[in-house]
Amino acid sequence: MTAPSDPLTPILAALRQSATVCVVGHVRPDGDCVGSQLGLGLALREAGKKVRIWNEDPIPKKLAFLDPDDLFGRPKPGESFECVVAADCATYERLGLAGSCITERKLLINIDHHASNSRYGDLNWVVPDVPSTGELILELLKRARWPVTSAIADCLFTAVSTDTGSFRYATTRPETFCAAAELVRQGADLGRIGHCVYDSHPMSRFRLLRHVYRQCRLTHDDRIAYFWLHKGDYGRAGAEREESEGLIDHIRSIEPVIVACVFEEMEDGIVRLSLRSKSEDVDVNVIAQQFGGGGHKAAAGARITGTPLAVQRRVLRALRQAITAAQRH
Repeated sequence: MTAPSDPLTPILAALRQSATVCVVGHVRPDGDCVGSQLGLGLALREAGKKVRIWNEDPIPKKLAFLDPDDLFGRPKPGESFECVVAADCATYERLGLAGSCITERKLLINIDHHASNSRYGDLNWVVPDVPSTGELILELLKRARWPVTSAIADCLFTAVSTDTGSFRYATTRPETFCAAAELVRQGADLGRIGHCVYDSHPMSRFRLLRHVYRQCRLTHDDRIAYFWLHKGDYGRAGAEREESEGLIDHIRSIEPVIVACVFEEMEDGIVRLSLRSKSEDVDVNVIAQQFGGGGHKAAAGARITGTPLAVQRRVLRALRQAITAAQRH
């Protein structure tokens, strides 16, 4: 799992030597981000460290069961740390407000699995072949010989499960199933995780989903599916922005669709783009990079400045070109 130079050795040495550690993650944190942050943070706390866990955005409600002690907090300017760990964050900019609040540090460690990671840390452990950062954190804890408690197992299993689409995505490796089995042996509560993460949605989520089916559009011979989430859509549904996570999978599952796309209207003329590909020949990470974003081959995103119509035209044109090029081969 590790590179020949073994980047884990200096990372573990730095963590062992640090008394104060802050674990940060990306804006709009998902299950892999939250689970990885909490899994590492809990292990560091058990090892006697003073730990902060920060994100710009609050933890999604469906993941709150992983943090019964309210360890997650909003960034606070001016606090100093011996070590900061960024988990599951491809670029420093994706840390959002947390990035400006971790400048008083001795060392920044970057642990991630995104192919688009910019290696912004003083120490970097980036393994794109691994489908979740949670799997990397488990490897780190094993190498450190830090105990994996049942609470940590819950966090890391959630991380691994959510970023592999419940082990359905093509990125899932044999080693991923071994990691999941190990976490179950350590006490991961599959029933509770399944209920909270996958089977317990508020009515507002249902209203958002109804919007998706009403507004979804198909183009390019039904090979591209897309929908918009405008600012007012959340208000009409009585939903929070975090509840839009996973909606894209409903249009991705349509049989002819090769690429699914969600455009979300943000503040200050920004459109948040999410992309999912079902084809090995259509790399949405490459497409997202055209718009200043990135991610994985099958899942990527970007934040694009422009009017909604102009952004939609540019993105759909890029998707059509990518699909057409793939079909020529």
